[in-house]
Amino acid sequence: MGGFASSRILEVHGERMLQRSFDPGFRIALHQKDLELALSTARALGVGLPSTASCQQLFNVCVGMGGAGWDHSALVRAIEHISSFSLDDTPAG
Repeated sequence: MGGFASSRILEVHGERMLQRSFDPGFRIALHQKDLELALSTARALGVGLPSTASCQQLFNVCVGMGGAGWDHSALVRAIEHISSFSLDDTPAG
């Protein structure tokens, strides 16, 4: 997973997504708490954080799927869920 955008974090979480291993490293519930702090502060300041709000909504999808305790790399599950696509459905090769 190298290239110009290479980072250790992306390597670790990318591998988790590919391997479908979502054991908690940093649980979605904790990430949601942090994002809510950022969003509430932004609201108080009259600042929009559309990407943060979108991420929070994807985490809400995960929680709705029973994933509050999943690692935040499981965000891929929310994307698959709302797009009706799963990496599990792709041919091996």
